[in-house]
Amino acid sequence: MRKFTVYEMAEISVLACLIIVAGSFKIPTGIPGSEFQLSAPLAVAIAAVFGFKRYLIAGILSSIILFLLSIHTIINIEISMIFRLTVGLIIVFFGTSLPVLLIAGPIGTTMARIGLAMTLGVPFWTLYIPTIPGMVITAACAWPLTKLLRSTYQKVGSRQYEKRAI
Repeated sequence: MRKFTVYEMAEISVLACLIIVAGSFKIPTGIPGSEFQLSAPLAVAIAAVFGFKRYLIAGILSSIILFLLSIHTIINIEISMIFRLTVGLIIVFFGTSLPVLLIAGPIGTTMARIGLAMTLGVPFWTLYIPTIPGMVITAACAWPLTKLLRSTYQKVGSRQYEKRAI
């Protein structure tokens, strides 16, 4: 197994912090119980730009930090991990094209709600319907955030790897 460089560890830590901070912004959608978290489209963008491995490690790290701070519960972690695995695997198998990025977040949310419904023993539709506005916003924001992260990474982040190769 390959060891991480200091730069890669710092990069993953920054990505975890981005996920944590973006998740703290909850935007109301007008439907009771259905706020939108900016961390969903950001997670799709991180998976598309930085790859599944870094995305998953950053996500696990963010979940651990939020759990240790008593901000998240085991159920929050379950929802997050189902979402992360679904989004990450969709991107791994189908690439980072626009249609894939548009549907990855909503499919991840759907799978997370299925898991939550099974855990809580409640009907799926009662958990799913309030998430529809957030899924629409996630689909709309995933592509612009991916372009922003990709542009930033190409201008700043990838230079670190070029220096090491010389």
